[in-house]
Amino acid sequence: MKNGKPWLFGIHADPPRFFKYALALIPFCFLLIIYFTASDIRLQKNPHDKLLPSITKIGKAVKKVAFSVDKRSGKVILFSDTWASLKRLFIGITLSALIGFGIGLNMGLLPGFRGVSLSFITFVSNVPPLAILPILFISFGVGELGKIMLIFIGTFPLITRDIYLSVKRIPREAIVKALTLGASQKGVVYRVVLPQILPRLLETIRLSLGAGWLFLIASEAIASQNGLGYRIFLVRRYMSMDVIIIYVAWITLLAFCADFLLKKVIQKKYPWYSLQ
Repeated sequence: MKNGKPWLFGIHADPPRFFKYALALIPFCFLLIIYFTASDIRLQKNPHDKLLPSITKIGKAVKKVAFSVDKRSGKVILFSDTWASLKRLFIGITLSALIGFGIGLNMGLLPGFRGVSLSFITFVSNVPPLAILPILFISFGVGELGKIMLIFIGTFPLITRDIYLSVKRIPREAIVKALTLGASQKGVVYRVVLPQILPRLLETIRLSLGAGWLFLIASEAIASQNGLGYRIFLVRRYMSMDVIIIYVAWITLLAFCADFLLKKVIQKKYPWYSLQ
């Protein structure tokens, strides 16, 4: 455009950083405006309406769950639930990453191992984890193990198949050249394949966290005595939308921070990966 600013319009536009942040905030501002406008309209019609609580009521709920000690448990509810949920999520995702990485790596490198496991992994990946939740709770109990197993089964096939496909994309010539130059099979794995796959593993964990949160909340909602999902489904009985909104916003913030940290680790330790 003749009169337009080159950093704002056009295919090759590159807005300044401050403007990028301003653009990113626009949807959130619109969302808040829509919410508080709708809340004000509903509260004018019915001051006791619970569906869209006012900012004052949400502030009181924040003080109650995040800055006050619960008389019954002697703990700050929000942070106690957060610790319980993050512990389950961390163990489940870590197990998925370790086992999925090992199996996926071997599937990509060893034809015999691939022949044995590929069909089974494909079959498992098509089983809806939430559909077998009752089986998991019957087999592993409704305690911590059952919840961790749901997260594991829900994310393990994705990580395994993604690592397998990443190994398959490594040029075969690189492996052949390493073997020709005298590298052992372990040398090929640790010096040729592994450095190229580790950033992809972190990227796959990023992609799996969304599913991990879903399975965590589902398991805590059905059978738990603490956790973020447990609290949301507990207070819904009393239509405590102020607490539900706080917990949903908190879960979103935790998920965003985890995704952001993994992204920064990849950029810092493997700068070449983002250039691919």
